[in-house]
Amino acid sequence: MPTLQIREAIRDAIREEMRRDDNVFLLGEEVGHYNGAYKCSEGLLEEFGAQRILDTPIVETGFAGVGIGAAMCGLRPIVEFMTFNFSAVAFDQILNNAAKVHHMTGGQFKVPMVFRGPNGAAHMLGSTHSQAFDAIYGTIPGLKVVSVATPYDAKGLLKSAIRDDNPVVFFESELMYSVRGEVPSEEYLIPIGKADIKRAGNDVTLVTWGQGVPVALKAAELAAADGIDVEVIDLRTLRPMDEEAIFASVRKTNRCVVAFHGWPYASVGSHIADRVQCEVFDHLDAPVLKECYDDIPMAYAENLEDLTLPSPERVYGSIRRVAYVDK
Repeated sequence: MPTLQIREAIRDAIREEMRRDDNVFLLGEEVGHYNGAYKCSEGLLEEFGAQRILDTPIVETGFAGVGIGAAMCGLRPIVEFMTFNFSAVAFDQILNNAAKVHHMTGGQFKVPMVFRGPNGAAHMLGSTHSQAFDAIYGTIPGLKVVSVATPYDAKGLLKSAIRDDNPVVFFESELMYSVRGEVPSEEYLIPIGKADIKRAGNDVTLVTWGQGVPVALKAAELAAADGIDVEVIDLRTLRPMDEEAIFASVRKTNRCVVAFHGWPYASVGSHIADRVQCEVFDHLDAPVLKECYDDIPMAYAENLEDLTLPSPERVYGSIRRVAYVDK
C-alpha cells in the first residue's frame, strides 16, 4: 500500500472528486498558480484550469460568500482558508448563511460545500494565528465538523465531505501536513460521524482528535510502560459526534481522559466530559479529566508556547490520576 503525506492525501481527494463530478471546484488564496500555501493543490490548476481552480483576492468574506451562492445553485465548492484564523473574517457568511439557508428556506436550498484549511496552533505564530475553532464551529447547528490526523482519514473523509449535501467544516493542521501514512490506491470513503479506535486498551479511555492524536498516542505509550493499558479514540468528526464509541469504551475501561488542542472553557472536551458523566456515570470509577491548552492567549515565544500546549507527559499525568496511580 502506498504511503502519502496528509497534504498529498488531501490533493488526491480533491483531484478524484473533481474528475468524478464537474460541479466540484476549489477556490481560495494561492490555491492555483502558487499550488496552495501548503501545496495541497499542487498540479490541480494545470489539470483543471482556471475556471475550476480559482485564485481569489485576500477577502475571505467575499470568496466564502461566492462559494455559498455557488452551492445554492447546485455546484460543490471547496473553500480553502489559508488558516482557519482567517475564517473569522467570513464568520457571518458561515454562521448566518451556509449553516442556516437549508433551514430558513424550508429545505428548498441545499448548501453542499466544504470549508477547509489548518486549524489550531502551528509554531511560534502568536495568539492571533493560533486559534482553535473546534468549539466555535462545533456549536453551530447546520454545520458538520471534521478534524483529521492521518493521511488515510484525510482522504476518505474529505471525499465524503465533498459529496455531502450539507456544509462541512474540515479541519487540518499546519504542523501535520507532512505526516505520512498508508493510503489505499483504490477508492474508499470514510463516513462522517464515525470515530476510530487508534489504539485498543482496557484500563483508560483517552478521547482525542486532530492535533491531539499524536499527543494521545505518545501518552498511551508512556502509560503502557507503566502497566496502564490505554484505549485511544480518534473522534475524527466533532459534529455529528460518535458518542456511542466513547460510551462503549468507558463502559469497558471505567475511566476517561480527553486530550485536545483547544481551550478548556466551553470546549468540545467539556461537552464530552458532560456527555460521559450524564450517560455512563454509573460506569465511572474516576472523574473525567481534560488536558488541553492553558486558558490563556497563545504565546509567541517558543518556550512559553510549549508550556501552553498539551504534551504527552501532561496527558500521561491525567491518565495516572484517573487510574489512581497518583492523587
